[in-house]
This record gives sequence, C-alpha cells and structure tokens, in this order.
Amino acid sequence: MRRRLRSDSGQVAVEFLGMTPTIVITLVLLWQCVLLGYTYTLAGNAADEAVRAATAASPGSRAGACRQAGLDKLSEAWRSGAEVSCGTGGGFVKARVALRVPVLLPGVIDFPVTVTGRAGAVEEATH
Repeated sequence: MRRRLRSDSGQVAVEFLGMTPTIVITLVLLWQCVLLGYTYTLAGNAADEAVRAATAASPGSRAGACRQAGLDKLSEAWRSGAEVSCGTGGGFVKARVALRVPVLLPGVIDFPVTVTGRAGAVEEATH
C-alpha cells in the first residue's frame, strides 16, 4: 500500500489537466492576434482598391466608385461594419477604410477596436 502512495503513476495526466486552461487561453490569444493582423491587411487592401477605382472614375461618380470598390472584396463579416470614405484635394485622391476587428469568430461579435487603412493616388487627368 505504501508503494502506491509514493508512485508517480498518473502524474502526467494531472499536470496536463492543470496546463490545459493555459494552453487554451494561449491559443485563443494567438487566434485573436491573427484576426487583428488579417483585419489590418484587409483594411489596407480595401483602401488600395478604393483609391484605384476612385482615380479612374469621373469626379462626379468618384465617391460611389470608391465605396463600392472598398467593400467589393471584403467578406460579409468585415463588410457589415466597414466605413469607406474618399476625398480629393491638391491633385490627390485619398481613401480611408475603417474595419472592426472580430472577436474569435468573424461575423459574430466585434471587438471595440477599429483598424484603419489609408491609401492615396494622384488624380488622373480627364479630357
């Protein structure tokens, strides 16, 4: 009987169960960091697309073309809370795209953090 009390049998299982919450929390935090980085990438790409479309459009239809191109390649999870704006000044067209960062599952809950992508391009001459 005394031998059993001093045995290390089952110790690995107990230690694993103790570490499981730490492992799960670490994986959740890493996934959230991936979503944050991906949102930055999406915002920058959407701003590039928006400014590209805005420079090619006539000045009267620039805002609509900018907004449509900025939202075009975003999935619904990011598109729902997206803000796209374009402005013109000094021979430049500037686009700004603001996206909310999702929490764990895109499209379910948004983090109270907004990521902004900005892009600019020289206005194309219209003849």
